[in-house]
Amino acid sequence: MKAKSILSSVNQDLPASIVVFFVALPLCLGIALASGAPLFAGIIAGIVGGIVVGAISGSNLGVSGPAAGLAAIVLTAIGTLGGYQNFLVAVVIAGVLQIVFGLLKAGVIGYYFPSSVIKGMLTGIGILIILKQIPHFFGYSSDPEGDDAFLQANGENTFSSIFHISDHIHLGTTLVGFIALIILLLWDKVLSKKGKIFQLIQGPLVAVVVGILYNVFTKGTSLAIDPKLLVEVPIPQNASDFLGQFSFPNFSAIQNPEIWITAFTLALVASLETLLSVEATDKLDPEKNITPTNRELIAQGAGNVVSGLIGGLPLTQVIVRSSANIQSGAKSKLSSIVHGFLLLISVVTLPSILNLIPLSVLAAILLVIGYKLANPALFKKMYDISWQQFVPFIVTILGIVFINLLYGIFMGLAVSVFVILYKSYQNSHFFTREARSNQITIQLAEEVTFFNKGAILNELDQIEYP
Repeated sequence: MKAKSILSSVNQDLPASIVVFFVALPLCLGIALASGAPLFAGIIAGIVGGIVVGAISGSNLGVSGPAAGLAAIVLTAIGTLGGYQNFLVAVVIAGVLQIVFGLLKAGVIGYYFPSSVIKGMLTGIGILIILKQIPHFFGYSSDPEGDDAFLQANGENTFSSIFHISDHIHLGTTLVGFIALIILLLWDKVLSKKGKIFQLIQGPLVAVVVGILYNVFTKGTSLAIDPKLLVEVPIPQNASDFLGQFSFPNFSAIQNPEIWITAFTLALVASLETLLSVEATDKLDPEKNITPTNRELIAQGAGNVVSGLIGGLPLTQVIVRSSANIQSGAKSKLSSIVHGFLLLISVVTLPSILNLIPLSVLAAILLVIGYKLANPALFKKMYDISWQQFVPFIVTILGIVFINLLYGIFMGLAVSVFVILYKSYQNSHFFTREARSNQITIQLAEEVTFFNKGAILNELDQIEYP
C-alpha cells in the first residue's frame, strides 16, 4: 500500500491500533505462559508481528503475533530440544522455510479451503473466546489468556472452568468487568453515532482507563482487585535488566536433527494458520481487499527469523487480533504497525501502569469481539443455504470448541471433502430411457473424474439388456 493511502486513514487506524494493543497485550503474555517460555518472549513476538510483519505484509487489516495454536508445539519442543535457546534456532529455520514457501508460491493452498469451514472457524473462535473469557471476567483466571485447547493445562476443561466460577467469584473484578462491558456496549450502540469524538476515542480505551482508576481508588477496600487478577508485565529495574530479557539462539545446536524436525513442523503449522487467518480476515474486511498470500508467507517468515534471533516466540497472523482491528474501524496496515510500536513503548516506559489493568476489563473487550464473530444469525443463514454448507460449518465449530483450532479446521475440511465426493457421486451423469425404442442414453457431466466411476458403473450394472 502506498504511503499516501496509509496516511489518509490515520484517523481510523490510530484508534484501532490502541484497541488491538489492549487485546494483544494479555494474549502475548498468556500464550508465552502456556508455551512454557519467558513472558517477555510473547511481547517480543507481538512487537515483531506488528512492526516487521506489518511493514512487509500486503494485508491491510491482518495482525500478527504469537499464536495459541503453536503453544503445545512450543511447550514440547523447549523440553525435547534442551532449552529455550536451542528452540530459538528452530524458530529462525522455520522462518527461512516460510520465506521459501512464499517464493515457491505455496500461498495458493489457502484458496482451497471451503467458505463453510472458514465461516465455521470464525464462529468457533468467537464462541471459544466467550467461553474462555467468562472465568477471567468473574475473577477465576486459573488458565492463561490465549489458551484455545478444550483440555487446559490446569487439569480443567473449557466448561468445568465455567462451572467452578461460583466458588471463585471476585466481587471487585466482576463489578469493574460489568462497568467495562456497559461502557463498551454504550459506546458501540449509542455514543459512536453521536459524534466524531466518540469514533476517535474508542470505547475499549475508555474501559481500560476506567478499569485502572477503579483499581487505584479501591485499593485497601473490600472491592479491591487481587493482584493476581491484573495484567502482569515484567518490570525491569534498569536498562541492563531490560536487555537481559532478550534471548539469543544457540546455533551450535543446529546439527541436532530434532531442531530441523521442529522447524519444519513450526513452518507448516504457522503457514497453515496464517493462510486460514488471511482467508477469514479477507471475508471480514468491509472493503473486500484480497491479501497476496505468497507475500504474506514471506512476511511471516521474515517475522519469525527476526523473532527467533532476539528471543521471541514463533508467530502467525492471528484472527482474534485481526477481527478486533476490523471491528475497531481500521483501514490500512498502519494500525498493525502502530500496535507493535505501542507494545514496545509500553513495556519500556509504562510497565507499572500496564500492571494496573484488570483482566476482567480486557475480558469484557474480548467478549464483545467474540459475540460479533459468533453472530447467532449466521447459524440460520448457513442452515438456509444447504445442508452441504451447514454440516461442515457445525463440525468445524464443534472441533474448535471441544478440541482446538487446528483439529476443528481439519475436521471441517474432512467433512467438506466427503460432501464433495458424495455430490460428485450423485451428479456424475444423467440417465434416460426411450420407451418406444428402448434406447438408453447416459449423458456424462461436463467434468468427469475417477470420483464418478462408482456411480457410473453402478448405473451400467443395473441396465437390463434385451
